[in-house]
Amino acid sequence: MKMTLNTYQIADELLKDSNARWSRAGAYALAEYLEEYEESTGEEIELDTCAIRCDFSEYASLQDWAHDYFSNALEELGFDETEENDDDEVDSKIREYIQDHGQLIEFDGGVIVSSF
Repeated sequence: MKMTLNTYQIADELLKDSNARWSRAGAYALAEYLEEYEESTGEEIELDTCAIRCDFSEYASLQDWAHDYFSNALEELGFDETEENDDDEVDSKIREYIQDHGQLIEFDGGVIVSSF
């Protein structure tokens, strides 16, 4: 037996997972991403909130992700930490790194990054 959910229902299910830390905006962005994935691949997805929580993480910004992922984020990405770096340039480099290695979902208020 299958049940089709709309975007809001998917986001609500994601938010019900007490072990996840999705913001409402993040849950909605992730729900839209999952729907788009289904449409583009023609493959139905089973909504497994535990697996989704393990496969994706939400961050307030690209730079927050980088500081969590790398021990020395700017240096790892080729920037000199002793110099002032342009935030847009740093974000662009982080975005490129994530897209080369995994999935990136950007939304107003943060980013969601797949595990890789």
